[in-house]
Amino acid sequence: MTQKRDYYEVLNVDRDADENEIKKAYRKLAIQFHPDKNPNNKEAEDRFKEATEAYEVLRDPEKRQTYNRFGHAGLEGMTTDFSGFGVDIDDLFGDVFGDLFRGFGGRRRTPKSGRNLQYNLEVTLEDIIHGKEVSIQVPRVEICSICSGSGAKAGTNAVTCPQCHGRGQISQSQGFFTMARTCPRCRGEGEIIQTPCPHCNGKGAVRNTREIKLNIDKGVDTGFKYLLRGEGEAGLNGAPPGDLYVVINVAPHERFRRNQNDLITSAKISFVQATLGGKISIQGIDEREELRIPPGTQYGAQLRIPNKGVPIYRRSDAGDLIVEIEIETPTHLNGEQRKLLEDFAKLRGEPTNQEHEGFWEKLLGRHEEDDTE
Repeated sequence: MTQKRDYYEVLNVDRDADENEIKKAYRKLAIQFHPDKNPNNKEAEDRFKEATEAYEVLRDPEKRQTYNRFGHAGLEGMTTDFSGFGVDIDDLFGDVFGDLFRGFGGRRRTPKSGRNLQYNLEVTLEDIIHGKEVSIQVPRVEICSICSGSGAKAGTNAVTCPQCHGRGQISQSQGFFTMARTCPRCRGEGEIIQTPCPHCNGKGAVRNTREIKLNIDKGVDTGFKYLLRGEGEAGLNGAPPGDLYVVINVAPHERFRRNQNDLITSAKISFVQATLGGKISIQGIDEREELRIPPGTQYGAQLRIPNKGVPIYRRSDAGDLIVEIEIETPTHLNGEQRKLLEDFAKLRGEPTNQEHEGFWEKLLGRHEEDDTE
């Protein structure tokens, strides 16, 4: 038979250690070697049982006095089976871990972390180009301000459940086995509220709408998420609150569309401007911009105005303003204008008779037909 180690050595405490030192030492070992944390680990299970046995003896003044005088032999005839029978593990863990841990499954006023929330925020193109502070209204669960989350009416407190006596579980013996189940009266909390808070109806939390300010950064795009820690729903029984995710959606713009950090718009020019080139003024996102038209510009050409697009996120530069060129075809030409175009076509060697319609004859003739219909 393996000789038992000294209980003070097991807990790694001095022989004159007080109750708190013994409890602290056992708490550390219980967390380290608990079977739930070390599944299928025989060595950890043995260490856990050994620490539990040592704590069960040294926490009891009578057993500790006997052990100090006579050692392990002095405990013969007392409670010697520490494997789970003869030791009330629920009481032992309740003594060590307090209200946060009652037994192997029962908890008193179980902490419950708050839920994370998502808020979809629509902003304008101007908002993400200039940046903007916005206020959003977020409906969420918050701790009741009247009972401070206890759920009990002011001046009262929750009381120990009379059915499970605060363990959160009730046990039923069946032959050699003991079955434990959640207490139906307190639902595993170990406590019941006899006089609920009228503001929250005993829940400890209420639903409110919270105003939260948020700075929209320059250059963000649809799908960008802001994480606001602790701005989700409240946690219960001391648990932390959840987080709030604000998801950005940039509304479509009537004049511009976005391609990464470039802004795209369109401008119409005459075929003379397209042929000879020149300068035009177009409306940018904030002000009018001057655009140079190179000679011979074709329909659909994309001309750029540098650094007049969307700011690049967390940088000082920006994308470009891209102008897609549309060429207007003149209509309602008078005789002189038509004659000039015909002469121009002849100079280019383009036929103008009806049998061999050139570019201008086809184009202008069709417009005139449309106008007479």
